[in-house]
Amino acid sequence: MPIMADGDRNARIDGNLRFQSMSIPGVIVKPLTTFRDSRGWLTELFRDDELPEGFDPTMGYISCTLPGVARGPHEHVHQTDLFVFLQGSYKLHLWENRPGLQDAEDILDVGEQNPCAVWVPPGVVHAYRNVGDSEAMVLNFPNQLYAGWGKSEQVDEIRHESDPNSRFKL
Repeated sequence: MPIMADGDRNARIDGNLRFQSMSIPGVIVKPLTTFRDSRGWLTELFRDDELPEGFDPTMGYISCTLPGVARGPHEHVHQTDLFVFLQGSYKLHLWENRPGLQDAEDILDVGEQNPCAVWVPPGVVHAYRNVGDSEAMVLNFPNQLYAGWGKSEQVDEIRHESDPNSRFKL
């Protein structure tokens, strides 16, 4: 069942999809189901008929994070990320940072014990840490090309990792 913040009515509600409230508007969490049989397993990562209205992934990548290592915190000005956590064990941190919206923070346990897809809209600071004992992978299907077409543009990121005064702490 997808989880979405109240106030974001851009996501489609089809069939048996139901949304639950979170503290950060526009963040959507969709638990994923793994189907197993004698050949192995299959998990649908996303479907066009379940994507938020106007969200069109433009690329995909996979990253491996070592135990104890964090990625982020950072945010995007224009880009929405669609992270998929299937393997490993992560703590995902999300902070509201958009002007005019109330400060909020969500911390989610995601990965093998809680496989899910998470949409993170622009202006929401995000970071995750591998809290497991082995390297783990995360998939991302953002709606913007990294560094733009032909990698010829400035990267759409505001990084907070090196700022000792940042309120975004893991």
